[in-house]
Amino acid sequence: MQHPLPSNAGRHRGSLFQSHITTKTAHTSSQVSDHEQKQKDSPRSLTMSGHVGFESLPDQLVNRSIQQGFCFNILCVGETGIGKSTLIDTLFNTNFEDHESSHFYPHVRLKAQTYELQESNVRLKLTIVNTVGFGDQINKEESYQPIVDYIDAQFEAYLQEELKIKRSLFNYHDSRVHVCLYFISPTGHSLKTLDLLTMKSLDSKVNIIPVIAKADAISKTELQKFKIKLMSELVSNGVQIYQFPTDDETIAKINASMNGHLPFAVVGSMDEVKVGNKMVKARQYPWGVVQVENENHCDFVKLREMLICTNMEDLRDQTHTRHYELYRRRKLEEMGFMDVGPENQPLSLQETYEAKRHEFYGERQRKEEEMKQLFVQRVKEKEAILKEAERELQAKFEHLKRVHQEEKLRLEEKRRLLEEEIMAFSKKKATSEIYQNQTFMTPGSNLRKDKDRKNSNFM
Repeated sequence: MQHPLPSNAGRHRGSLFQSHITTKTAHTSSQVSDHEQKQKDSPRSLTMSGHVGFESLPDQLVNRSIQQGFCFNILCVGETGIGKSTLIDTLFNTNFEDHESSHFYPHVRLKAQTYELQESNVRLKLTIVNTVGFGDQINKEESYQPIVDYIDAQFEAYLQEELKIKRSLFNYHDSRVHVCLYFISPTGHSLKTLDLLTMKSLDSKVNIIPVIAKADAISKTELQKFKIKLMSELVSNGVQIYQFPTDDETIAKINASMNGHLPFAVVGSMDEVKVGNKMVKARQYPWGVVQVENENHCDFVKLREMLICTNMEDLRDQTHTRHYELYRRRKLEEMGFMDVGPENQPLSLQETYEAKRHEFYGERQRKEEEMKQLFVQRVKEKEAILKEAERELQAKFEHLKRVHQEEKLRLEEKRRLLEEEIMAFSKKKATSEIYQNQTFMTPGSNLRKDKDRKNSNFM
């Protein structure tokens, strides 16, 4: 015989069953949502049964780029007279008509000049930024700071254009520096302290390609040892120079080989010298001719191939995706923007803005309250100072009043004594006058009597 369960036990078993069903359903839903998320993250691959036409997208991109044109910005850093302008002229096979710089500038200044070049149907807007007066000062401690400030200013200008409500990036002249050609003097010994400090300050902001200028000033053996010494010093001091990319199979081999030739030892010249039956760009000396485009003489051809022909677009891309993004991230973080919240939850720009706005308002209210309290405190302090000054003035006034009263009483006493003396003097004067009058009148009467007597005798 089965006994009926108590009503409480039945309800308990029912709740357990319902809880189990709910947990199982939630687990199943979670698995389904994870599966759906995986499907969204990895789209299916399908096979088309006919021609569509989006295979022409690369051609469309090329045509649009040719129509729009390209821009490339080069920063030349090196001491005055080291051959920066000559090398740039030789690289682009033209005369940019840059005037010679003086050695007597008190500060380093950067001079940017933009040129329009065209080769076949490709237009290039080339900006050359020269460091005028670099290394000419006696105190070279801050020589690199104007260069850092210039690069940051170009990043800031691009960021401000990006943050505008109405942007015009399509027509915006991108002035961000894409590559820095750092010219090293051919001393044959080691890097100067200024060179190390400057490259260390720039390596996180621009793609640095070091070049040994006027490489015909030292022998090949000395030059090879100098290259090894320079690379060793750069590595030991943590200076990150630009490495030609090896992720593209079409250029990986040549780029890997060129990375082993850094820094490039270059010679620049626009002068043409006849060698054999042809005219070549060269520098002629009493002991012989140094051909600029002869790879046995210098690395000029390697530099031109790597800089212009092979890796110009990668330099532009590295500037935007690496150096500019680093600047942009730091700047936005300084402004309080972030991608995730305190609990690692993704935040939208609107949420970040609202949080920053509330934080700003709270900070403003806190500062207002602090300023009010500070104002009240200063008012109280001023009031206490004024009251103390008032008490001092009152005490001084009472003291002066008392001194005045005493002085008044003393003067009145002197006046009284003076008046008594005057009265006594007046009495003495009157008595003296009466006595004098009496004395004067007595001899006069006797004379009159004598006169009368004489008169009577004469008669």
